[in-house]
Amino acid sequence: MASKQARKRQVPEQSNVEYIRGFQRVEPKNLAQQLYLEAIERSDVVFGVGSAGTGKTYVAAMYAAEKLFYREVEQIIVTRPNVEATRSMGFLPGELEEKYAPYLEPFDGVFKKVFGHSHYELLKKREQIAAKPLGYMRGATFDNAIVLVDECQNMTEKEFKLLLTRIGENTKVIFSGDSRQVDIPDSGLNDTINRLKYIPEIEVIEFMPQDIVRSKLCRDIIMAYER
Repeated sequence: MASKQARKRQVPEQSNVEYIRGFQRVEPKNLAQQLYLEAIERSDVVFGVGSAGTGKTYVAAMYAAEKLFYREVEQIIVTRPNVEATRSMGFLPGELEEKYAPYLEPFDGVFKKVFGHSHYELLKKREQIAAKPLGYMRGATFDNAIVLVDECQNMTEKEFKLLLTRIGENTKVIFSGDSRQVDIPDSGLNDTINRLKYIPEIEVIEFMPQDIVRSKLCRDIIMAYER
């Protein structure tokens, strides 16, 4: 299990990242989170699938923040499919980055907590933390990066293939999603997992309703809907 306080590591004097003093690692709250974190540490591609409120996004974002903090990667890339209940991205005001910003709020909270608001804004300005819509990834290569993919149950098979074939050197891709909350008719999540789960560098961790940590009420509500 991860310790409450990470051991001190030497940070180079010259750095493109404005570091804050010290870093407290995420501590798994249950066995599912511990298995998830261990899978992320040893594998190149990890799927965290299952109930909402289990901390999938939080654990992945904290892991990525630590690796950027200690310069073990050069960039964090965050993405999610452009699927929502009411308005499409085309109807939202502003440029592409502004339109995409609301989709990244789950990550914003973690990164602001870790780096502080001003540091986080600096990292975004330098594109060391970058939001990239799935549709704009064709032709790209991800090197020395951690790619965080949220709401992956709303990705098609073609989108999974497009994203996974961007993986370059020293790169991890971490997917989080829940196949019971699909908003599109052609989700590629289950098919992708079934195709790739036998590859040694890829792991799948499943979260159950009893693993929910958001709140007891949240857990009771989700379990009531699943009965």
